[in-house]
Amino acid sequence: MAGKQSIVAALGEHALALPRLVDEALAANDRVKYRLTLLQVARRHADAPEEPLPQLVAERGAAGIDDAALDALPRACERAGAGDYRLPGAGALLAAIAADVRTMLTPVRLAAPGAEALVARADALLPPLDAHADGFGAAELAGWSHGERAKGDSVHLLVMDLHQQLNALQRAVATELIDGAAVYGLAPGDAELVRAFMRGVNRTSRLRFDHPGLGTTATRSRGRLVIQNDIGTTDAHVVVIHVTGDAVIVTYTDVHLQRLLFFQSLFADQAVDWADTRLVQDHGDGSYHVTVGHHATAGDAAAFLEFLGSRLVFLIDWNRARKQLRQLVGKEHAVELLGWAAAHELGHMGFLRLGGAQAVFDALDYAARGRGRFGQTLEDVLGGERALKFLQFALKRAAHEQLAGRGDSLVQDELRAELLRHLRGSGQSVLDLVCEHAGLVVEIAGGVRDALAGLGRPGGQAGAERLAARCKRWESDADRLVNEVRDATRTAPETAYLQELVQRADDVADDLEETAFLVTLLERAGVGAALREALATLAARLVAGSQELVKALETVRAIGPTAAREDLRDFLEAIHRIGRVEHDTDELQRRVAAELAGGSAGPREIHLAAESAAALELAGDHLQHAALLLRDRVLAQLAPR
Repeated sequence: MAGKQSIVAALGEHALALPRLVDEALAANDRVKYRLTLLQVARRHADAPEEPLPQLVAERGAAGIDDAALDALPRACERAGAGDYRLPGAGALLAAIAADVRTMLTPVRLAAPGAEALVARADALLPPLDAHADGFGAAELAGWSHGERAKGDSVHLLVMDLHQQLNALQRAVATELIDGAAVYGLAPGDAELVRAFMRGVNRTSRLRFDHPGLGTTATRSRGRLVIQNDIGTTDAHVVVIHVTGDAVIVTYTDVHLQRLLFFQSLFADQAVDWADTRLVQDHGDGSYHVTVGHHATAGDAAAFLEFLGSRLVFLIDWNRARKQLRQLVGKEHAVELLGWAAAHELGHMGFLRLGGAQAVFDALDYAARGRGRFGQTLEDVLGGERALKFLQFALKRAAHEQLAGRGDSLVQDELRAELLRHLRGSGQSVLDLVCEHAGLVVEIAGGVRDALAGLGRPGGQAGAERLAARCKRWESDADRLVNEVRDATRTAPETAYLQELVQRADDVADDLEETAFLVTLLERAGVGAALREALATLAARLVAGSQELVKALETVRAIGPTAAREDLRDFLEAIHRIGRVEHDTDELQRRVAAELAGGSAGPREIHLAAESAAALELAGDHLQHAALLLRDRVLAQLAPR
């Protein structure tokens, strides 16, 4: 594109008219896109009239077309034989498209170099539209609207190329710059709104580093402020903003539907009403999606415009960043990370400049020292939660260090150190999780004991039901910890025994939670006080046993190859006390069985009391299994190598 001065010199007397002509051409571009979409919707309705008919009211309003009768036009479309469609009003619609394309061509012909080729294309494409009948063929519509250059020229391709030229012309004829935005023809008050938008753009634009994009143009058209930002370098990736007296209307187009949905998600707290997303061109690579968002401003649009401007940088190379992260974590986590990076105004370009996924794999190869396996993701190595935390660290450090002008080698060293921290410290962190799980087992056992002790007292039944609900929540928390231990042990094979240990301890939690539910049925079934007291004694022994497991695990922290004799003795005594608890639970279960056999209990009483005692006795067995596993592992660590 020629510079501004050469354009003005070439235009002569036409220069004064060029800004108005560009405005009219850009408005015509909006109308052409809307009318082509209308034809496509009409065809789809004729092919599948039973499906819901999309409404294009928002798109019509954004295009500045007041004819509400067009909203009902697609419903009148009908099949008229193989590949043909009958649509009253189609001729006028196509003639309007041709007229608008010529409006787009006018300023391009005056000022853009190479306009002759565009004029020749228009001369070939537009005449068939000028006097078209009220109908069309499927092949005709595809020929007008496809976006694949390999298939030959089309009206849609011509409009895209004209739009690109118009954007360049608009920048060239701008009369001034406002904080980097090329503007002209503004009304009083518009400049402050443009400044608000550019405050947002400029606050975050540094996060694109040297990537092109975020060029902004603003003018006044059809009685409202229009701001356009080109985002990146893709033709179909653009945002157009119309500011009225009481609303900001955002029209966003994108070839990637996932990125469009991500863009919408950035405004979750901004009260934006998004119209249905449309596939404007559905012919292979020429397809792109469009969405229109409406934000009511109550006369104050500046804050929303600033926020909107600040979000655009996070769309540049978004799909490439998503694919890089997908090599490390699942697809949902990849998008979650990109959202986190946008919310914290870090972005993903620093991560991409560092090397993306390869930088993480290099750090992992260094930190794991051959312990990794081919095909593993970062989630496979660290587990889901810790992989997300590490990648948040990577995104943050990559952005901060590169913005500060520091070399990539520093960031790579930081990634290695952080991964080493995760991998080397995993044994202790896994033990922390197991200790937390054991603490929940104590809580559940205490809940069962207290529920049994309260039965027979005023409010005892209601108390038992509350405790049972609490035990269920604790048991769910314990299950979560089991999963976290499973994830964490992947980073340190030497801690794999802790996964087996916590699974056995979780069997205790399951047995006790089942008992808590059975306790809520005892009084209703008529189980007598003597049996309830025996069960409460049994539960109390399990409280003591689970407390000993916590003590044993805490002692393990201090035990190593050079463990103090006192620490080892404390550990072994705790293990032996758990063994006595298991013996006691066996004896107490037999006492309950004898009480049931020698009394006059009914079938329901016998069943519930026996089930409760059996569950508690089984919890004692599982508790001892966990204790013996822990003992064997600790003694094996003390053995000479």
